[in-house]
Amino acid sequence: MGSVSTVRVITGVSGSPGSLRALRFAAEVARERGVLLVPVLAWTPPGGELADRRFPSPYLRQLWREAAARELDEALDLAFGGEPADGRVRPAVVRGPAGPVLVAAACEPGDLLVVGAGQRGPLRRWLGGRVARFCLARAACPVIAVPPADLEAAARGLRGWASRHRSLTSEAARLPAGTS
Repeated sequence: MGSVSTVRVITGVSGSPGSLRALRFAAEVARERGVLLVPVLAWTPPGGELADRRFPSPYLRQLWREAAARELDEALDLAFGGEPADGRVRPAVVRGPAGPVLVAAACEPGDLLVVGAGQRGPLRRWLGGRVARFCLARAACPVIAVPPADLEAAARGLRGWASRHRSLTSEAARLPAGTS
């Protein structure tokens, strides 16, 4: 049985630092393999699907979809300075919860799904990272979970807060003798 080569690299985009890191990683993999990059932004109506079913408004749905498309454009701009010009990028805005949308998008043989792994730490892992866990458990294709940057992890939590809010003492501000 032969192996299937990668056809597309699909990645979830939310605009968070973790998703931007995953987007850049996915773009590098797609570029190296010469395949299509599909950044996907999943959106749900404010108030959820139940609220939208109770009070449907085609006008509001269109506004929400356009807002999601702008959010995807902003994420591409933050990650790359705009949509890459090589033509091998097909951004998609899809209505639905992020996990199921990404798993459904990565449906072709040879797809690769790249997601942000969420935040480190037991409490943060429990509160965040649900999309990554969903994709890792249910995707029919290989999934790469990109961990947060070390700098992002260092800036979180009590230690990060303490180091950012520690007052500068006169001893710490002095330069060693002989330096200018």
